[in-house]
Amino acid sequence: MLAYGSLLAAVSLGWIVAGIAIVVGLVIIAVVMQFFSLWLQAYMSKASVGFTDLIGQRLRKVNSTVIVQCKIQLVKAGLHDVTTNDLESHYLAGGRVPNVSHAMIAAHRANIDLDFRKACAIDLAGRDILDAVNTSVNPKVIDCPSETSMGGGTDKLDAVAKDGIRLLAKARVTVRTNIRQLIGGATEETVIARTGQAIVSAIGSSETYKAVLENPDSIAQKALESGLDAGTAFEILSVDIADISVAGVAGEANVGAKLQADQAQADLRRFQAEAEKRAAMARAREAEMSATVEENRAKVVLAEAEVPLAMAEAFRSGNLGIMDYYRMKNIDADTGMRRTIGGDDSKTSGTKDE
Repeated sequence: MLAYGSLLAAVSLGWIVAGIAIVVGLVIIAVVMQFFSLWLQAYMSKASVGFTDLIGQRLRKVNSTVIVQCKIQLVKAGLHDVTTNDLESHYLAGGRVPNVSHAMIAAHRANIDLDFRKACAIDLAGRDILDAVNTSVNPKVIDCPSETSMGGGTDKLDAVAKDGIRLLAKARVTVRTNIRQLIGGATEETVIARTGQAIVSAIGSSETYKAVLENPDSIAQKALESGLDAGTAFEILSVDIADISVAGVAGEANVGAKLQADQAQADLRRFQAEAEKRAAMARAREAEMSATVEENRAKVVLAEAEVPLAMAEAFRSGNLGIMDYYRMKNIDADTGMRRTIGGDDSKTSGTKDE
């Protein structure tokens, strides 16, 4: 009985071991079947991705399909320096691994110096590294002002030349990405703002609006020479004036005649204002002179009022005799008679009033 019990225990233990082995085998088969397809793709592409790497990615909650496909693409493009661990690290950091891989391949094919770490840093900074590489290979055109910066207003830049004529201009800036300054470089909005400022300043420094209309390329050249791409993520290739016109003469067949007529009206108003100013100054001067005349007349009246006092004082002091007084009265009467005959009544009337 003891031998029979030992036999049963051994058989039971064997079945348990066999069951455990079967379960382990099934788990191993399931794991192998789950990662075999990815491992086989990597092995056939010489991407150097092992089973342990795939299992570790699953444990670290990394999308193995994305990592393996990106690794295969990089290897096939000739980029063997990027390891599986580099791709996993960027994935765990929240980066867009396919975007970075495609950007690395595009930069490699275009002979653009782009390091994987720099590409990851640009991607983690929120920039679209693939779009940056595409723009570096295929430059793009930026409208100035852009549709987003117009804010429902005019779609052209507003500037005034030295002669006071208001001009409307629209520019197009051709740029390509500067990979070296992409990290920390200013964005597209900065380029648009600087371009608008440079064009408005160039037009404002022009002597006449005719010089701007005759040679708009000089305005673009001045804008280009002002260092618009300094500190930005772009390299400006050209600044072109797409459209320029005089404000307020849209649809006019003869712009020159319109401006001359407006200038004539402005000159007329200016001359009228100057004439009114001179007339007002003349009236004020006339009033001042009239006041001066009246003041001088008052002084004469005061001086004449002192004559009788002086004569009385002369009588009292004995310096004037009665005959001298009559002789002076006769002279005064003769003078009044001559003035009356000559037609000057003002002095006579004034004397009589006194």
